[in-house]
Amino acid sequence: MSLDDGDLVLIALSLAAVVLGLAWVVLGVRVAVSRRFPAAWIRLVRPTPSQRAQPVRMGCAQAMSGAGLVAFGATFLIPMPYPVGVALIAVFLLLLLTAAGSVALLPR
Repeated sequence: MSLDDGDLVLIALSLAAVVLGLAWVVLGVRVAVSRRFPAAWIRLVRPTPSQRAQPVRMGCAQAMSGAGLVAFGATFLIPMPYPVGVALIAVFLLLLLTAAGSVALLPR
């Protein structure tokens, strides 16, 4: 799959996934480094006190899921051999499972 294939919808969705993934990584790294959640998150999500005490873990999980989304979108945007594309999708799934496991380990 590459940009020359001509399916504009798939290219637009892949590009949107990469941009959203990059934004997700930046926001996750910001939360992990600053060790506090943005005020809008606190108002919207209303995390429990034990979840509020773990911004580094939640920020890292968010950054990992964003990195996985970038890897997944890049497989459709960058021309690459089939085995490399499959390896990037495997990396995406591994990052997604790691992020989900990290969030699942948060005390409720």
